[in-house]
Amino acid sequence: MSDTSFDGLKAFLTVAELKSFTAAATRLDVTTTAVSKAVKLLELRHDVVLLQRTTRHVALTEAGATLFASLRPAVDQIDDAFSALHASRGRPSGTLRLTMPRALGALLIKPLTVQYRRICPDVAIDISLDDSAVDLVASGFDAGIRLGEAVAQDMVAVRLTPDLTWSVVGSPDYFVQAGRPAAPEDLTAHETIRYRFLASGGLHRWAFYRKGQAFHVETSGKIIVNDTTLIRGFARAGMGLAYLPDMEAGADIDNGRLERVLQGFLRPTSGLFMYFPVRTQHQPKLRAFIDMAVHEVKTLSTASLLAPE
Repeated sequence: MSDTSFDGLKAFLTVAELKSFTAAATRLDVTTTAVSKAVKLLELRHDVVLLQRTTRHVALTEAGATLFASLRPAVDQIDDAFSALHASRGRPSGTLRLTMPRALGALLIKPLTVQYRRICPDVAIDISLDDSAVDLVASGFDAGIRLGEAVAQDMVAVRLTPDLTWSVVGSPDYFVQAGRPAAPEDLTAHETIRYRFLASGGLHRWAFYRKGQAFHVETSGKIIVNDTTLIRGFARAGMGLAYLPDMEAGADIDNGRLERVLQGFLRPTSGLFMYFPVRTQHQPKLRAFIDMAVHEVKTLSTASLLAPE
């Protein structure tokens, strides 16, 4: 194997992971031109096209996807080796990459990031807010935060919050105009603001319980979005009813901007968990974040999490 066999691999792997030459250049602290040139030389050296480039998108070719899948485990082993070196120095360092849902994750991560930066000043934090399911290993994340029911079984999961309570909410103005549903079935006559899952494209089904039996109501509505913060804003504006966790809607409920209905038909669901692969949990940067998060979340009051912007 020649000395140049590995030239450009770091650039290729970073572009393949981030699907962007610009983002890869930022992570590698070089110019976009340098990244593009490195990948191009790698392709020319091996006479293969690894990435399809357009003005807007970067995608792996079949050959590129095969190479990326083959090299990713080796890169992870190399990262682990360097993490072990950092551990021997006794001080967390590097970049901690986290993924979490946009609204609920943002509520938690703001106070946690402030505290983590105090105790681990040498660690950079790269946070991705994404409501869809994320493969940590394939996407290069160290850990994620998701509802417990969404965590894959092969991950280590650490509980961060109690089970979440939910509410069907609307604005006072909406109820004046449309009335209040007395039973979940009444929702078919109401305007509802619906959530669409980004990955599957499916719509969130509103879950209810009666005499211990779960059932769903297929609601209708003229507003569909894939962001719960927008749903809450539309509900406050009187545009329909919303189905939201109290952790997100609680401040608006407390100050009267939103009002609950159908509370007797709702049950809690799993809370938020931090999850990560078994092999990564001893990295100093991640171990420090886990220990800090578990401690800090216990001290955070509901009021502080739900304080309006």
